[in-house]
Amino acid sequence: MGNSYAGQLKATRFEEVLHNSIEASLRSNNLVPRPVFSQLYLEAEQQLSSLEGGSRVDNEEEEEEGEGGPDPNGPPNPYQLPPAPEGCCTTDGFCQAGKDLRLVSMSSEPVDVPAGFLLVGAKSPSLPDHLLVCAVDKRFLPDDNGHNALLGFSGNCVGCGKKGFCYFTDFSNHINLKLTTQPKKQKHLKYYLVRNAQGTLTKGPLICWKGSEFRSRQSSTGTCNSSLFPPLESSGPLAAFPSESVPGTNPGVPMGAQQAGPASDHPSLTSASGPAVFNGKDSPKHQQLAKSSLSALPRPSALGILPNSGPPKKRHKGWSPESPSATDGGYPQSSGNRAKYEGAGVSCVPQAGLVGPASVSFPVVASGEPVSVPDNLLKICKAKPVIFKGHGNFPYLCGNLSDVVVSPLLYTCYQNSQSISRAYEQRGASSIQPISEEMQLLLTVYYLVQLAADQVPLMEDLEQIFLRSWRESHLTEIRQYQQVPSQPYPPAPSTAAPVTSAQLPWLAGLAASSCNDSVHVIECAYSLAEGLSEMFRLLIEGKLAKTNYVVIICACRNAAIDSCIAVTGKYQARILSESLLSPAEYQREVHYELVTGKVDSLGAFFSTLCPEGDMDILLDKFHQENQGHVSSSLPASSVTQAAALDVSGTPVCTSCHLEPRGVRPLQLAVAQKLLSHVCSIADSSTQNLDLGSFEKVDFLICIPPSEVTYQQTLFHVWHSGVLLELGLEKEPMTKQRVEQYVLKLDAEAQTRFKAFLQNSFQNPHTLFVLIHDHAHWDLVSSAVHNLYSQSDPPVGLVDRLLNCREVKEAPNIVTLHVTSFPYALQTQHTLISPYNEIHWPLSYSNGVDLYHENKKYFGLSEFIESTLSGHSLPLLRYDSSFEAMVTALGKRFPRLHSAVIRTFVLVQHYAAAMMAVSGLPQMKNHTSVETLEITQNLLNAPKQCPCGHGLMVLLRVPCSPLAAVAYERLAHVRARLALEEHFEIILGNPSSGITVGKHFVKQLKMWQKIEDAEWRPQTYLELEGLPCILIFSGMDPHGESLPRSLRYCDLRLINSSCLVRTALEQELGLAAYFVSNEIPLEKGAKNEALESDGEKLSSTDNEDEELGTEVCFEAGSTSEKRSPVKRERSSSHDSASSSLSSKASSSALCSETSAQVSGPPQRDQARSPPPCGPAEEARATGEKPWLRTSQGPPMVISRHGPGHPPPPDCGLRTSQRGLQVSVTASSHLPSLGSTAMSTAPATGTLVLQASQCSVTKACRQPPTVFLPKLVYDVLVSTDSSGLPKAASLLPAPSVMWTSSFRPLLSKTMTSTEQSLYYRQWTVPRPSHMDYGNRAEGRVDSFHPRRLLLSGPPQIGKTGAYLQFLSILSRMLIRLTEVDVYDEEEINTSLREESDWHYLQLSDPWPDLELFQKMPFDYIIHDPKYEDASLICAHHQSIKSEDRGISRKPEDLYVRRQTARMRLSKYAAYNTYHHCEQCHQYMGFHPRYQLYESTLHAFAFSYSMLGEEIQLHFIIPKSKEHHFVFSQPGGQLESMRLPLVTDKSHEYIKSPTFTPTTGRHEHGLFNLYHAMDGASHLHVLVVKEYEMAIYKKYWPNHIMLVLPSIFNSAGVGAAHFLIKELSYHNLELERNRQEELGIKPQDIWPFIVISDDSCVMWNVVDVDCGGERSREFSWSERNVSLKHIMQHIEASPNITRYALLGMRKWASKTRGGEVREPFSRCHVHDFIILNVDLTQNVQYNQNRFTCDDVDFNLRVHSAGLLLCRFNRFSVMKKQIAVGGHRSFHITSKVSDSSAAVVPAQYICAPDSKHTFLAAPAQLLLEKFLQHHSQRFFPLSLKNHSHPVLSVDCYLNLGSQISVCYVSSRPHSLNISCSDLMFSGLLLYLCDSFVAASFLKKFHFLKGATLCVICQDRNSLRQTVVRLELEDEWQFRLRDEFQTANAKEDRPLFFLTGRHI
Repeated sequence: MGNSYAGQLKATRFEEVLHNSIEASLRSNNLVPRPVFSQLYLEAEQQLSSLEGGSRVDNEEEEEEGEGGPDPNGPPNPYQLPPAPEGCCTTDGFCQAGKDLRLVSMSSEPVDVPAGFLLVGAKSPSLPDHLLVCAVDKRFLPDDNGHNALLGFSGNCVGCGKKGFCYFTDFSNHINLKLTTQPKKQKHLKYYLVRNAQGTLTKGPLICWKGSEFRSRQSSTGTCNSSLFPPLESSGPLAAFPSESVPGTNPGVPMGAQQAGPASDHPSLTSASGPAVFNGKDSPKHQQLAKSSLSALPRPSALGILPNSGPPKKRHKGWSPESPSATDGGYPQSSGNRAKYEGAGVSCVPQAGLVGPASVSFPVVASGEPVSVPDNLLKICKAKPVIFKGHGNFPYLCGNLSDVVVSPLLYTCYQNSQSISRAYEQRGASSIQPISEEMQLLLTVYYLVQLAADQVPLMEDLEQIFLRSWRESHLTEIRQYQQVPSQPYPPAPSTAAPVTSAQLPWLAGLAASSCNDSVHVIECAYSLAEGLSEMFRLLIEGKLAKTNYVVIICACRNAAIDSCIAVTGKYQARILSESLLSPAEYQREVHYELVTGKVDSLGAFFSTLCPEGDMDILLDKFHQENQGHVSSSLPASSVTQAAALDVSGTPVCTSCHLEPRGVRPLQLAVAQKLLSHVCSIADSSTQNLDLGSFEKVDFLICIPPSEVTYQQTLFHVWHSGVLLELGLEKEPMTKQRVEQYVLKLDAEAQTRFKAFLQNSFQNPHTLFVLIHDHAHWDLVSSAVHNLYSQSDPPVGLVDRLLNCREVKEAPNIVTLHVTSFPYALQTQHTLISPYNEIHWPLSYSNGVDLYHENKKYFGLSEFIESTLSGHSLPLLRYDSSFEAMVTALGKRFPRLHSAVIRTFVLVQHYAAAMMAVSGLPQMKNHTSVETLEITQNLLNAPKQCPCGHGLMVLLRVPCSPLAAVAYERLAHVRARLALEEHFEIILGNPSSGITVGKHFVKQLKMWQKIEDAEWRPQTYLELEGLPCILIFSGMDPHGESLPRSLRYCDLRLINSSCLVRTALEQELGLAAYFVSNEIPLEKGAKNEALESDGEKLSSTDNEDEELGTEVCFEAGSTSEKRSPVKRERSSSHDSASSSLSSKASSSALCSETSAQVSGPPQRDQARSPPPCGPAEEARATGEKPWLRTSQGPPMVISRHGPGHPPPPDCGLRTSQRGLQVSVTASSHLPSLGSTAMSTAPATGTLVLQASQCSVTKACRQPPTVFLPKLVYDVLVSTDSSGLPKAASLLPAPSVMWTSSFRPLLSKTMTSTEQSLYYRQWTVPRPSHMDYGNRAEGRVDSFHPRRLLLSGPPQIGKTGAYLQFLSILSRMLIRLTEVDVYDEEEINTSLREESDWHYLQLSDPWPDLELFQKMPFDYIIHDPKYEDASLICAHHQSIKSEDRGISRKPEDLYVRRQTARMRLSKYAAYNTYHHCEQCHQYMGFHPRYQLYESTLHAFAFSYSMLGEEIQLHFIIPKSKEHHFVFSQPGGQLESMRLPLVTDKSHEYIKSPTFTPTTGRHEHGLFNLYHAMDGASHLHVLVVKEYEMAIYKKYWPNHIMLVLPSIFNSAGVGAAHFLIKELSYHNLELERNRQEELGIKPQDIWPFIVISDDSCVMWNVVDVDCGGERSREFSWSERNVSLKHIMQHIEASPNITRYALLGMRKWASKTRGGEVREPFSRCHVHDFIILNVDLTQNVQYNQNRFTCDDVDFNLRVHSAGLLLCRFNRFSVMKKQIAVGGHRSFHITSKVSDSSAAVVPAQYICAPDSKHTFLAAPAQLLLEKFLQHHSQRFFPLSLKNHSHPVLSVDCYLNLGSQISVCYVSSRPHSLNISCSDLMFSGLLLYLCDSFVAASFLKKFHFLKGATLCVICQDRNSLRQTVVRLELEDEWQFRLRDEFQTANAKEDRPLFFLTGRHI
């Protein structure tokens, strides 16, 4: 009980709950719905979370779960509810006195609330939708901060008035909460209750129970150091604030508005003091100020609530006593410099031109006198001031306008923030005032005051400040309002007024007075013009040298304020003005500066820096001294390196080849996700993609116009094998053929794209996948291109090509956008449905490796993680000395763009570093530590490898002209230093290919074993191992992949002023890398050693004995040793340090040498490279085989002395270096403890393994990235949720935020949630290609065949989508294939007599006379009856070995043989087939309304059933012409039948009936193609309970619905009713047409009964050679069912045949089976039945199995003809669902889960046997099939003595033969006179079976009898009537029944023995 705040909080959601505070105020009931954003929180300040108490209305349940459940680590805590007193009320929602406490009932009741009590709402778990009203003493409730609630409880029941509950347990029992856990007030008292304007009691704000936990957790996580105030250590009067408003203060106004004094001069008094605001460094003055201001505060305003950072009441696991207080860390490192693109406001302001700078247009109203800009402003100030127009009117400027920049961004920001409350009002809030202009300006001043000197203001931060400030005042209103009902008197009216315009200048000046002149406030009396003039005067006079911001306010007494803010700080002004340039303007500016020679002054300045003289003079001098020699300090050049051979004469280091590897598991998973999305488009009811109509896949990959990307994509396509797999190309492929499938989006693209469209139009049965790779590039609208047609052709090309009408409308083109940065395609106007987005899955989930990748991806988040403390080496670094030099030069050369300055400085540093490494040590003072480290490693790496493999340095220079300058300069320096053979310098330009010197091409060819003399590297991946500097230009990377030898990514020159999420992530994506999975980079030291089988290497933890080698740059300097195990921030961030070696050592590239203890050097260390994707991103192409050590003697190492510094990046080295080393004593080894190193042997020698070349090491370590300081600060700083600041930037330059009224992104959001966030909160700019797609998220605005695949850069997306093409193609082939049964006929050896044969081999139809002479073949040949009993005929001599081994019943389905067949154009289809031709047939065509259908009853009487049968027809309107209806009433009268004499070829005469169950989706009822479009009548025969589902799937099919009594019947019932109905209909049609003069015998009497799995039909073409000739050849082809039916229906004398059928197809059909065209035998599966001739032969309606065999025997015995057309065959598809498998035999006892075996299907009558839930007939048939030997023991395998079966065929299993006889008079039976039977089966025998009939047959002695009847009575009557007791002996125990309950009408049997 009491205030156990955090005792039960679950840790899992704790992080999230931290940041939930602001959101609750947004959550009124009618907010815009946001599907996943219940998880989103705004970046919560502590003040707000304390005010709101962490409330989140949406997530109440989640919170309850989070705090209420038992601690996951603790034992469960069951709570026993005490019994309620007898006789009291226990109804939920009522108290024990029976009074209603529910808020709904009490809302209008008057409630007596004692003074000091508040009404609160309690939540009852049993009434989740109701609140119970309670009165609680407010001392026991928390204040607004979630603190200071007294422990315990005091409350009253407002229902019965009972007072004085002192324990919440008692109170919860009284109000019937019925809890299962310990009652806690925090858990159940949820809301304050308040009265609204009408006086009704309503739910108010959440009660804030959780304050202290949030504070302590927040301060201990260290990610968000809360506010400016240091914590209060004492809990004095300041620690607790009264929750009601104090008269005399207005919570919305800073204290300074009412009281003078030092307290009000600090921004912490406003909401600006939250962590999101401070994106700068801490500075001591702020803390001092905060401390001093605290003492003067009598009561802080409601806007500046102090955090409580003391320990919580119960110690929570997230809080530790040592944790720093809330502000110890100062401000979070969330550099405000992320301003730029959006900060400079391209985010909020629509640009005037569609492209072009934001600064061109601003909605500025100029008034009054113009202000003259001084002429020499830039010269004096060293920077162009940036003036932000604020409120009101802005004066004209004249004069030297080129020296100032005017921007409307702040104006727009103010406007946006004014609209916040309007957004609220639309959502139901009313009368809420917007934040005032005065308050906006004051908050802006506070914000500027707290910016650090190296920070830049950011409009986004300001927006958040305004939003929070406004919300805070809004929340305070709620708090005040809530107190009203519970106070005995109304509160005193507030006397404070808001900030007035008169007070504003004074308050602003007060705020600025604390900031050491960084903000200067100028107040004007009449207009801004005088303030601006004053500012220019001060600037010229140099009085604003220390001032970064000038705030000019004109506050006239009666008018609105005018204001503007000028940024005068040199650093800030330069960055802001440059950020206003568009990329095109930026390039133009730089180009102009280079062309006009403005940069010459910079070069001249550099030459003065060298005290030794100009750098070029030094170079020339060095060149002359060393001419003709290799540089002395680099004794071994890579030329000699390459020749290093081992004993056998081959290079020791094997090169890395670029052969493609297998697809990685993740790539396969993504490919399958893509496939499933395509399938879901096809499966949807929208008919947007008909996969069934495509036969093959083709594709086109569109890529940006980069030659390297183009060649790289060609390489992937070629080596993936996708072209061969799709059947698009054949071996051998040529490069020209592969180029057809990759389109570079350049000037020639349009022609090739037209050819692609033409191809897709001409091949409607090919599915074309249009892949748009790097899809975030060039999203410019084609309309913009038309306006600016003089621009380069690629602009707007993507829109013109991929969004053209032909692509959108083509039903066979699927567009797949692939990108690492999908944000610009995720706006409110996007064409891509959120359901069609595929995001790259995480390979780890909760620490579990889901995909078992052998490589670990190292991307942006891992790079950022490496900068955290605890990591040995940050992989993201900045170069402070470089930055300092750039800043200094920026002030000296104000007219030069900073990109120019940065490039020249960096090139100078590289040049100096090269000279320093090459033997001019004095030059190391003219470079930075970082650049020196890079150059050192670049030059020394080739020496680590016998082949000379080196590392790549990527130097990113976005601006092409600057890249060319850098290239020329570095190439010149390299030439003067004679380093041309040591490393290559490559200029990478998107528009051109790679140029590599001949010497290096020769090396690459040797390494990669390439013979081709003409070969040149065309992709960066082919530069694997080449020591080089790649100067990578182009404004954006275009998807180029870099090799694994990339070691340094130098991004110091990227345009840091344009901070947009896409741009940042794109640049950092260049460094993305795959590393070996064995070495966890983020844990402990990076282990540079090889891991052998038994022993693992380890770096040591002992600094003295560390084995790592360090780099020394000059003789005599000893290197500082630092253990690589200790992860600390690299000191290379601080260039003031003089120890260069320590900086270099921190790079992990040169230091971690590890040694294996006592491992034999000869051990084979080679490993087979694990498979890895056809790497798009081919650093993933698998590891190199490990090096083998040479066969020399073991080597040991000592620490290298200063005299011989080993080269950096050495790793492990081979004995070929011949280094002299001494033994290290084993006693110096550190205690190994938990390390993986094995103990050293007694000798103490450390054996060193083979040296690793840089390529080998590269596999296991990502590159190091150098960034501009601005970008570095943005990346490593996080917001309060732990989300990197970079992620919350504007997502792409071509979009803008919809409103500043938006939540912040959350760290926990998935890619899908991020997508939905951007889809809600961003809109495209007018220049964006989606701008015109205005449907704003409506489903019909999405393009149905457009998908988006997003994944991190370089992760393998190309490999994934190429794999997708392969599996899509395989699936399409699979879709056009089916598994059909492929089984040979059985029992073929049992027919041999010649009179069986129909010898007229060429007859197309059977000759009736010949056919009648043929005997009937009783034997079943259909393979599905392999397990059925043989039927004996008089002429067979069957040996037992003729029968195959019977299968187990469960194998029957599984083991049937099938063959995979390609569907022909004449196939029958299931519901998944959609094509244009059969849409109308199916009733799904979008142009047609969904087919209406009507239900018709149809009754006829049938004497055998003794009752009238009522059937129902469902007849679609489109099929009514097949039926006859009575004229007045529309009653169904009959189904129309054609005439025998009709000869039309347009339709099929026989109606087709298909009985079906359980196959509404999979049954093959679409006969449109099978009938070749011919008109036909098709009726589905369904059970009543399945009628609705069949009608849903087949709305345009006629249904015949069986009566409900047949719901559990088998197929026999359906066949029986089909036949009876058809005969009845024949009679009706004869009567109807007789009146029209047609003879009865002329009405067509045939129907087709077809299985629902008949898929295709074949015909055999026979060439007989001669009439009776023995030559015989035949071939089989697929034909339409129409062809077969019309052929059979044209047979002469067809009405003389009773049953017609065809063969079942089998691949192994022998010539003998089709030689004779016709057989007189059993027919199955697809039969044509003459209902006239078979009028008196019925199907057995009770049968489940073998009913067709039973019926065939009856038809034959009735003397009728059965004819099988052997040259037609039917293929049956294997369908795994429905059909006979839908009958499951289970026990009626529900809890019995044991399987029921067939032996249990029968039992003795009146026994206690478990009854089964199955029809009696099914149990009987299944029992006889498996256990008939119990009844007929003599018959087992006794084929010469079969069982006599009278009038029926029952399957007695394959081991028993039966002989069928019919008891009907005049029936045809085999001669049985010479047969002795081993048994007699009488099944439901009728009156035709008489005693005299049975006396004709002879039985063996001991033969057995089985009589089966419907009940016991008829059983006895049958025995008596047939005089069975004369010859058969019966015993009481021989009576059985099926295991059915009496109500299920079991069958009874009696068995006996022959006497």
